[in-house]
Amino acid sequence: MRLVTADTENAFAAFGLPGAPGTDAFWKAVRGPVPAPADGGGWVTLFLWRGRAASIDFESWSEPVPLCRWGHTDCWYAEVRMPARLRVTYRFLTGDGAYADPFNPVGAGADRSIAATPDAPAQPHWPVVGADDALPLPRTRIRWASERLGGRRSVRVHPAGGGGPVVLLLDGDDWLYLHPAMTAFDSAVAGGEMPPVTLVFLPAKDREAEFACRPGLWEAVRDELLPLVAESGVSADPDRLVVAGQSLGGLSAMYAALEFPDLVSRVACQSGSFWWTPGAMGRPDPLDGPVGGTIAARLREHRGLSGLRVAFDVGEHERRMLPHCELIESLTAQAGATVRVSRSASGHDRAGWRHALLRDVAWALA
Repeated sequence: MRLVTADTENAFAAFGLPGAPGTDAFWKAVRGPVPAPADGGGWVTLFLWRGRAASIDFESWSEPVPLCRWGHTDCWYAEVRMPARLRVTYRFLTGDGAYADPFNPVGAGADRSIAATPDAPAQPHWPVVGADDALPLPRTRIRWASERLGGRRSVRVHPAGGGGPVVLLLDGDDWLYLHPAMTAFDSAVAGGEMPPVTLVFLPAKDREAEFACRPGLWEAVRDELLPLVAESGVSADPDRLVVAGQSLGGLSAMYAALEFPDLVSRVACQSGSFWWTPGAMGRPDPLDGPVGGTIAARLREHRGLSGLRVAFDVGEHERRMLPHCELIESLTAQAGATVRVSRSASGHDRAGWRHALLRDVAWALA
């Protein structure tokens, strides 16, 4: 959308940016993205890009938004209508690649940034990390050559607060290299908001294959990975294992809780892909299948989940995910599990799940 203004010399004054777009004085004043209240509620957020033609690629929340050029200047802009309570990852796409927002200090990896509306809840413990910053990595690294899964992978292990119950972070590389989970957990433990834990960052080689409802991954975790963690020299208690997973990882975590109850009795699940059934990924619309998918069918057969604690969270802007997630939440409680339900101010996006990850791991261990 374009806010109408008769003053082309101060075209973006409504966003606190006086001066003619494209001038040196204008660019020196730019801090972005910049939100302003929208008529009827929500926000209009100004995104700015300097240089060549580009578009904004949002993580799951919206289709790409092309930028408009201001006259013949090097100023490209978009005024994007956003709902209340939204935190979203985005990047700029040009003809030669993907880039983080150079005007936004909040990054998520080298080519992504994070925008939040002013009413989005705070995310305590998660530091601001720029696109050029290298995140700290755990000192302990396990080189895992899995016979069951095939191939080799590096698994990082970190004893937050000296170590304790194992928290298995699925999609571990995202929590290592895009979002500073190690620092956030250290802060939460130091603040007394969770007990000391041992973080195990498990990377995925083939998410669809490994996180589908099959036993291979969890047999490998039980028989191969956890013994390696025990031998690593890091203090760890695998008997109080928490599995934290998002999207397909959340699906896999719930599958493990149902099929491997002696291994997994605590789950922190964000936006689990509970639409999944065999063959769903090959459909034109994977979400247009039985509500709750395979996990719902399995839960209807279970009535003995009293030893299971599951924290469910889903982005409040994930409208098509909500029916699938809501059914699983209800069926899990009906099967006897202790259940916590919450909604994050996001779409299908790790930037919005970060606070839920810490809070729900702490709750699972309570």
